[in-house]
Amino acid sequence: MPQEKSQFPVSGAGLGLRRGMIDQLMAVPPSRIDFMEVAPENWINVGGKLGRKFRFFTERYPFLIHGLSLSLGAPSPLNENLLRDIRKFMDLHGIRYYSEHLSYCGDTGQLYDLMPIPFTEDAVDHVAARIARAQDILGRRMAVENVSYYAPADTEMSEIDFTLAVLEKADCDLLLDINNIVVNSINHRYDARSFMLAMPRERVRYFHVAGHYVEAEDLRVDTHGDAVSDPVWQLLADAYAHFGPVPTLLERDFNFPPIAELLDEVERVRQLQAAAGARPEPRRLDATRG
Repeated sequence: MPQEKSQFPVSGAGLGLRRGMIDQLMAVPPSRIDFMEVAPENWINVGGKLGRKFRFFTERYPFLIHGLSLSLGAPSPLNENLLRDIRKFMDLHGIRYYSEHLSYCGDTGQLYDLMPIPFTEDAVDHVAARIARAQDILGRRMAVENVSYYAPADTEMSEIDFTLAVLEKADCDLLLDINNIVVNSINHRYDARSFMLAMPRERVRYFHVAGHYVEAEDLRVDTHGDAVSDPVWQLLADAYAHFGPVPTLLERDFNFPPIAELLDEVERVRQLQAAAGARPEPRRLDATRG
């Protein structure tokens, strides 16, 4: 009989690969990290010495990619050339899965920031159509990530209802960012656990965790430049209790501590997964659409 496909493209506890930590990570035993993730825009067509270093990691670890600039919510035409480049990049390096932010980053230009999409029915239709087209070009399912935001553009719908509607209408998957839930719940005064529990179990492909900056008692800034906070660790434990030990990636984008400290956070993820139940064996997800 055919082997059952896993819901997840990877398993265990992963770490985002950043150029600022690449040399130190080359000396880390592969057993300390279960998988890695990069932004494809930072690595497509990169050759030479840096390209060889990237290949060093893709030959040793399962890899995911998390996009920065597809701008799913923008009014400008979808960047189909970027999607074709991403497809080639995934094929070249054996990348297992692709995700993007449920946001936009400009119209005809690049703002280098992730802007909130209006929570409206019209925006659901617009974004879902673009996601569906992206999946057709990629020849694969993709996931979208819930993003942090500070001033909502429109609140005709709640964030939960908007997110669920996009997932359903686009028929895509979810990268659930635990840190972003905590940040948004404080900034916009809602219950983080209720948001997490409302997300559809069957669409979750993996989690993100990261650190944020405490600007004030009622304001958090999603920086990815600090250690994971206690509220994020607690919500992650709650998420494992609800969803099971979903694969989870630690993001750190700057202000890098010693590699040993990052590996300690990766190990803490693994321990929380173990407490929630035995980790599934890693199995390749056939993400081809059809």
